[in-house]
Amino acid sequence: MAKFRIVTPAGASFTVAGGGYALESEALEGMDAEIVEAPVEEAAFIAAARQADAIYAKGIPMTKAIIDSLERCKIIALGSVGVDSVDVKAATARGIPVTNVPDTFIEEVADHAMMLLLAGFRRLIEQDRMVREGRWKEGRPALLKIPRLMGQTLGFVSFGRVARAVAKRAAPFGLRMIAYDPFIEEMLISEYGVQPATLSEVLSQSDFVSMHAPARPEVHHMLKEQHFRQMKPTAIFINTGRGPTVQEEGLIRALQEGWIAHAALDVLETEPPSHNNPLLRMENVTLTAHVASASARFDEARKRRVGNELALVLSGKWPMSCVNPGVLQNTTLRRWQPIGMGRGPNS
Repeated sequence: MAKFRIVTPAGASFTVAGGGYALESEALEGMDAEIVEAPVEEAAFIAAARQADAIYAKGIPMTKAIIDSLERCKIIALGSVGVDSVDVKAATARGIPVTNVPDTFIEEVADHAMMLLLAGFRRLIEQDRMVREGRWKEGRPALLKIPRLMGQTLGFVSFGRVARAVAKRAAPFGLRMIAYDPFIEEMLISEYGVQPATLSEVLSQSDFVSMHAPARPEVHHMLKEQHFRQMKPTAIFINTGRGPTVQEEGLIRALQEGWIAHAALDVLETEPPSHNNPLLRMENVTLTAHVASASARFDEARKRRVGNELALVLSGKWPMSCVNPGVLQNTTLRRWQPIGMGRGPNS
């Protein structure tokens, strides 16, 4: 029997090609560790994971019941940016670090956000439809109704890694940029050529509002009907963050009643959406299927990162990306900072 037993839900992953755990296991080589699959049904998973040294969480919710049943677990590792599938509070209470991959797909998501901005602004879907339907001459008149992009205002709600990467991409287009994020120092926001602002200022002044808030309980339905009422009737709303941060009913009403002009969304409150979701039938909505992070490097990068986090913690060291750094006082892990990365437990 291996020294370290890592339990993961069976058949539940983001895998796009192949299978197995060869990439995760690269960092675990020589550690006498094994990755074991367990049933996805909660009771069966609890029975299989009770004595696990680590949990590789994917595909099923890591509930308080599961976490409280773990008797020797040292880490719950996620291969995603979002951590909403894990009861982080329960893990913290048990002294279990929860890790994610917050910086692995930043460039891809930023590219996607910028694509949605441009596609929504230049009415890409509408223009494509006109050509296919033999309405060639209608294309130019439709675009003559919109201003040029240069000089427009892009507002960010939350200014984390993805938003900063979007700001770098937007700057050459001549966009004025403002951002609301009460958890980031104003000087840091300013370093990206972005002006710090209140939420009300971002909503009322922006021609594009780009949502980047993470999926956490405190920001559930952060943007509601009253917030969309504050936006310009010509504004485009973009969301590449998390669907539940937006009260979808309020967004739908804003689009139906013309409070805003367009929504370009990679994420929805419920995924996949119900067939009767009004957003699916709206011409002033551009949709993609929560794919912003996807690229050819997606699977390999995140799997190797998960393996690295597992190896670090099982070696008694602090992980690279811990979402609950307050757990440190309840663990015996050693502080560790990878050479050249310049990050501590709050990375």
